[in-house]
Amino acid sequence: MRNSAAGRIVGIFGWPVAHSRSPLLHGFWLDLHGIDGAYVPLTVAPEHFEQALRILPRLGFVGANVTVPHKEAALEAVDEADELARRIGAVNTVVVRGDGSLHGSNTDAFGFLENLRESVPDWTPAGDPAVVVGAGGAARAIAFALADSGAPEIRIVNRTAARAKALAGELGPVAQAWPWADRAGSLNEAGLLVNTTKLGMEGEAPLGLPLDALPREAVVTDAVYVPLHTALLVEAAARGNRVVDGLGMLLHQARPGFEAWFGVAPAVTDELRARIEADLKGLSRP
Repeated sequence: MRNSAAGRIVGIFGWPVAHSRSPLLHGFWLDLHGIDGAYVPLTVAPEHFEQALRILPRLGFVGANVTVPHKEAALEAVDEADELARRIGAVNTVVVRGDGSLHGSNTDAFGFLENLRESVPDWTPAGDPAVVVGAGGAARAIAFALADSGAPEIRIVNRTAARAKALAGELGPVAQAWPWADRAGSLNEAGLLVNTTKLGMEGEAPLGLPLDALPREAVVTDAVYVPLHTALLVEAAARGNRVVDGLGMLLHQARPGFEAWFGVAPAVTDELRARIEADLKGLSRP
């Protein structure tokens, strides 16, 4: 990674942000392609986020990523956001345009679908029902991605019933809210199971979802990637389900932003994945 006075600068906003692997990920691509640029962490408290985002053009930044807890605030702070970001209700990628205006998008949906398609090439969303556990930001991105891809039925399962009902209502007739108490029953005849919650993450409580009703042909994926092989994925693999870890979603969601900022379409390679996996094992943080 080179960083001359003429280099392009991109940052990632978060609170905290030290745990983010995005600087390592984008730094890998900058080095690989010999690009004059830098990607830096920006630790900004929520009360200062909008001001910090709006000042990016004057500091010479060409864009930024946005992670928790700022994604919803970013949607309100940008000058324009694409339709998908507005529907999801969150922005994770910001591009500074030539006139200094800020354009926001959400690449989490793209990252989710690309990870599944790469890991399970014969998987198609237009198959059996999909079960999405959770109703937060990641769940919204994934649910809208599935709906837009032709999923025939999306079952939203969340501990807070009101949030599940609200998300299902936004998705329309294709979606149904399932009570947490009946989460095991939601797996009946499902073709895809996605955990979008922190449950199962290192240091968090287990997901606690019996898989007895889940067909063996179903694909199981987890947005959590620390640990890389969550208890959910280990249990699903042991019973014969195909499983997809959450690291690929992180890697693929970064591709559109990098191309917009630096003008090169990057690839998710085995070398890149190995680099991030090694870092995850070394630091053991989410």
